[in-house]
Formats: sequence, structure tokens, C-alpha cells
Amino acid sequence: MSANNLTIGTRVDHPRYGEGIISRVSLTAYEIFFEHGGKMEILKNNTDLEVLEEAEEGEDRTGISLDELKKAVGMVLDQYGVLPAVVELGKKWDGGKVVLHSGNEDLQPKEIPIDVFFHKIVMVRDRLRVLEQNINSHNSLTDEEKVHLQQYITRAYGSLTTFNVLFAEKEDYFVGSRKG
Repeated sequence: MSANNLTIGTRVDHPRYGEGIISRVSLTAYEIFFEHGGKMEILKNNTDLEVLEEAEEGEDRTGISLDELKKAVGMVLDQYGVLPAVVELGKKWDGGKVVLHSGNEDLQPKEIPIDVFFHKIVMVRDRLRVLEQNINSHNSLTDEEKVHLQQYITRAYGSLTTFNVLFAEKEDYFVGSRKG
């Protein structure tokens, strides 16, 4: 079987994305789910693709467990921001509010329920993570360009560390670049 005539279920290896399985075949490309890189579309004439195990036409390659399937689907949905992580507001903030006072004494303060404010912060964090994943898996960016864009995301996380006080769990905190 030639490298540009592979079938669904064929296991492949790519130097950048690692091992994966072909999940769809189009006229010019393969859709491949990589173990660590998520779903990628790679042109059939890509010379970096190495066949590890060919699937025969019509062969049943669904011998995966339900847990493995759930994990794979969860990774893909998480990668595209469909399943936002459940992040808890610290208990001490339950029922609280954020009050914004203008420098103009004639204007009324603006009150926002803290859980609404917190939800918006978590949405920003989740969207930064999706952006980060999209940059890392982008086909036409060089590694240097990816690192350059990644540095902006890291700085954005660093700018948002002020809001870490709202999170119930430390693992949900924003983390910027660490020195040392």
C-alpha cells in the first residue's frame, strides 16, 4: 500500500505529532488523531508520515475500550473548548459581589455578582488555553513563530495572576513565566 493510499485505522508516526490513527480519508489528505497532538489534517503526499501498522480495507479497528474512547473524545472536545473545565470559586467568595467605583462621584457604583465575574475570568483562561493549543498545532507556523506567540500567552497568564485569589484550588491558578 503506497504512503498516499492509506486506509482508516492505519497507525502512523509523525516526527512532530507522534503516533496517531487515520480516522478519515479525503481526496488529498488524511485526518489523523494523534495521541498527544489531537486531530490534525495531513496531506497525503507528506513525506514525514511513517506507517507503523497498515489497516486492511474493511478491517475492524475498533478494538478500543470505552474508557479509551471517552478519553479521546474528551481530549478533542477540550481542545476545541467545547467542554470547559469545572472550576470552583473559593468558598469565602460565595454570595459576594465586585463593586466598581468611578472616579466621578456623580456616577453610581457598578455591582457585579462575583460568581458572574469569576465565570468570565475562567472563560478567558479557557480561551487562552484553546488559543495556545491552536498555535501549537498550527501547520504553517514555524517553531520560532510558535514560541514567539506562546510568550504572549504566558504574559497574559501572568497579567491575570491577580485573580488567583478567587479560585478554590491552586491547580486552577493562572501562572505566568517563572524565574529561575
